[in-house]
Amino acid sequence: MVCTKCEKKLGKVIVPDKWKEGASNTFEGGGRKINENKLLSKKNRWSPYGNTKCVICKQQMHQDGKYCHTCAYSKGVCAMCGKQVLDTKLYKQSNV
Repeated sequence: MVCTKCEKKLGKVIVPDKWKEGASNTFEGGGRKINENKLLSKKNRWSPYGNTKCVICKQQMHQDGKYCHTCAYSKGVCAMCGKQVLDTKLYKQSNV
């Protein structure tokens, strides 16, 4: 649950680049190097669980932000910036 302002930040896709359109995983256009050592070229490797943790429950998150999805929905705030998005005053929510 993110606000409209933070929706633009979610535009990153985890699928590989399109083939031969300036992709980093092709030989043409200076993409992939031939006979490169993969252990030495791991500098910008994507990790599914980053260093960000939820402010409330301290759970590791898969995207940058302040709150995990569960805490953001229960509080009614944007998961990335913390702005109030939803009024949860009349909701019946449990902590189970």
